[in-house]
Amino acid sequence: MAEYDLLIINGLVVSAEDVREVDIAIKGDKIAAVTARGRLDNTSAARTIDAEGAYVTPGGVDAHVHLQEPPLFGKGSSADTFETGSRSAVCGGTTTIIVFAPQQKSEDTLLATLEATHAKANGKCYSDYSFHLLVANPSDNALAEFPALRKAGISSLKIYMTYAALQLNDGQILDVLLAARQHGITTMIHAENNDLILWMTKQLEKRKMFQPKYHATSHPVMAEIEATYRAICLSEFIDAPILLVHISSPAAAKIIKQAQDRGLPIHAETCPQYLFLTKHDLDKPGFEGAKCVCSPPPRESEVDHEGIWQGLEDGTFTVLSSDHCPFLYDDNRTGKKSCIDEEYPEGHFKYIPNGCPGVETRLSLTMSAGRLKMAKFVEVTSTNAAKLYGLYPRKGAFVPNESDADLVIWYPEGKLEPFALKNEMLHHNVDYTPYESKILKQWPRYTVLRGKVMWDRDNGGLIGKAGDVMAQYLQAMSMRDLARTLAKPTHGSPTNPNESGTPASRLIVITP
Repeated sequence: MAEYDLLIINGLVVSAEDVREVDIAIKGDKIAAVTARGRLDNTSAARTIDAEGAYVTPGGVDAHVHLQEPPLFGKGSSADTFETGSRSAVCGGTTTIIVFAPQQKSEDTLLATLEATHAKANGKCYSDYSFHLLVANPSDNALAEFPALRKAGISSLKIYMTYAALQLNDGQILDVLLAARQHGITTMIHAENNDLILWMTKQLEKRKMFQPKYHATSHPVMAEIEATYRAICLSEFIDAPILLVHISSPAAAKIIKQAQDRGLPIHAETCPQYLFLTKHDLDKPGFEGAKCVCSPPPRESEVDHEGIWQGLEDGTFTVLSSDHCPFLYDDNRTGKKSCIDEEYPEGHFKYIPNGCPGVETRLSLTMSAGRLKMAKFVEVTSTNAAKLYGLYPRKGAFVPNESDADLVIWYPEGKLEPFALKNEMLHHNVDYTPYESKILKQWPRYTVLRGKVMWDRDNGGLIGKAGDVMAQYLQAMSMRDLARTLAKPTHGSPTNPNESGTPASRLIVITP
């Protein structure tokens, strides 16, 4: 019998700390060995992949994915199921998705929400998955379920400061933060000032300004700035960790950085739409701008992009997620065009389902930009999310005998000709991509999930199937176990990878 199941040789293996010329051996679904290049030359294996000098990165961990959700924003409902969304993820190099389990305001329980969402995913995914609970009704009963949620491996939840169907007032936010703090749960916050958005919307409606481009006008930067500051104040008052999701503006990022510099447990997320789109993408002919409607909206110009890139580089942003929130465009029942009716024959920005697809394009767009150093790229697209949500080092790392064999092999320099992205290249269940015609210089050559090659771009594309490796529901570690894990070295030294080496990143354990 072969000693190993799969060898990855001649790659530039990237961790959140450095880039090394090492080879990887996989046995079953785990990383079995990481050795200096060439040491596996005489080792027997069922299969060997020659990376040809290309980067080899941990499988992407996308911590902000919406799939198969009920209508929460008017008539719109998700175009992607767990099957199609996870398929798209794997084809784009993401091997773990963390998906929202949405409670509705009429519901008095979170445990039932988790059970119902898990039933949608179980046995249908191409990737591993976990959940955030989306809390719309923090009733006494729901808050009392926090210990049971933590026991079930849930380490995070999300709340909203806007949207009528989801918005919590400040008192409810404090209730959630206190209960989350007591039970070691991180609270994710969508921070926009709801009253400011409603006021701006009313002013636009008076002037009969309904086109998609006015969605950006109705969600001004000031709405994000004020709510970001208020969320940080509430967090500091309770002394509870929070993560501010999908930050779009450098001004809000500056407020977050100031809080971090004071030692507060404030984390932040941004997304590709705030690096590659602007509000002018909402001002396309006819109704086309609706394709790029999301909240917060893309901001003014490339100057804003620069501020977000800087936030990724300097550590203001803990993670770069997709906020994959897919709606069909050419669909007048549950898609983007559901806001077109007799009263608004050209649509109304207020009723356009908010969200864009992006789980498949997140990694390639970011790598193709060439802006981040490779270790930082891995940190913000994989390792930090795994740490923050209690999945490290099983995910986001190459630790022998501990890490799942999830990895992405890219193309060596010069091997892949730059190409224009087209929606027909993608594997989601959406009839457009907001990044149509963007020039990409990279795409995953191989995606490996727990030792199984799921994506081979040059030899069949998607070759894995849902359930091929029994995609798993991942439960977050206990805070105590996670703290113990993060105290260990993340990999061996450059000269001998089997020796104790670099300590784990300073990031994350969040403890109450």
